[in-house]
Amino acid sequence: MANVNAIVALGGGPSPVINASLLGVVRGCAQYNDHIKTVYAAKHGIEGVLQEELIDMTHQDPAEMELLMNTPASGSVGTCRYKLDESCEEDFSRIIDVFQAHQIGYFFYIGGNDSMDTADKVSKLAKQNGYPLVVAGVPKTIDNDLGDEAFTIIDHTPGYASAARYWASIIQNTNEENKGMCVSERVAVLQAMGRKSGFITAAARLADPDREMPLQMYFAESGHNLDSLTEHVSAELKRSGRCIVVVNEGFDVGSLGEARDGFGHVEYGASQTTAAQVVVNHLNKAKLPVRGNVTGQVPGVLQRSTSIYRSRVDIEEAYAVGSYAVDMAVEHGTGYMATILRASGTPYRAVYAKVTLRTVANSERHLPKSWISSDGIDVTDDFIRYAQPLLGAGWPEIPTERGLQRFARLNLQTGEKRLAAYTPQKHRDG
Repeated sequence: MANVNAIVALGGGPSPVINASLLGVVRGCAQYNDHIKTVYAAKHGIEGVLQEELIDMTHQDPAEMELLMNTPASGSVGTCRYKLDESCEEDFSRIIDVFQAHQIGYFFYIGGNDSMDTADKVSKLAKQNGYPLVVAGVPKTIDNDLGDEAFTIIDHTPGYASAARYWASIIQNTNEENKGMCVSERVAVLQAMGRKSGFITAAARLADPDREMPLQMYFAESGHNLDSLTEHVSAELKRSGRCIVVVNEGFDVGSLGEARDGFGHVEYGASQTTAAQVVVNHLNKAKLPVRGNVTGQVPGVLQRSTSIYRSRVDIEEAYAVGSYAVDMAVEHGTGYMATILRASGTPYRAVYAKVTLRTVANSERHLPKSWISSDGIDVTDDFIRYAQPLLGAGWPEIPTERGLQRFARLNLQTGEKRLAAYTPQKHRDG
């Protein structure tokens, strides 16, 4: 396929290293400049494709592009939570129209399971229409819930290692706070992201692999409730006089007045209350065996948008899997997602491979039961052996300017539109 252009788009929630994958795709395409002319980024993801808002990435300032390796979240080119489903026939047709108008031969979609489902549908539609399009997926999600529990589809997703390092770091600091304040603030409750999977919650244990802290974790998979949580906390207070509790945002506390995003997923940050606040209120009303208050913290989007805690392993792998996706697309054609597997033996080493988009689309992985302790409030050593190498060593490079972090400043001006204006189907009713 010669003399064509490429589009890369981000989908769903951000991650601390998603821009490294973006850079990996752009630079990967540059290696095939004999037949890929210009790489565009869709402004705010698939909505940018639908609205023909395309940013030229090939002619950006190289110094600003390099800073993508150090820029977290999705502010560089934008993402969205617009879900393309069976009701969106006009949207899918519009995507093909935009691709044809701009001579797009390659479409790279960086996202989670819903994004891979969209990529798979676009690939199939292009085939049906006889349009020569290669669609490739690049994995992303801090939840690490993509794939299967045998870890044969993907070992871990870019973004998870940095979220895990964030939690290991803040639990270290929370422990010092709790030690100092425990005569009056006995219990510290924190809420971790992860709707249905407990991988991020489990990462709290990485702060204390020798299990010296009075730390308890409540996963979405654990089967615990407010009553059993209270019993375990009370027992720890009798032993240690203090306790640190990390609850999954999907921990069962009853109704939260849930809000939902464009994918239909619960959006905990926009709901009426949080699991952590319910736990704090419940414990403060309970008859705990020691005096003192229970306090709560909800880091929320900070765990996916704070750059200073990123894992260097995560940054390098996010870039590499983006670059590999281009090789994969050129060599093997449409319908695959680049994936990260783990080489056998030690030390830890990532291996890059491919998996069909259909295999990974809408897949859902939970924290394996074999990695949860018998009491349901800790993880086993197997989890620690799995996750510890992903944290890496040392701190990431932090470019600064006037005492502040220096992030990429791309030229976000979109190019000339060649089609009539279009409103995505799901936005037509406001």
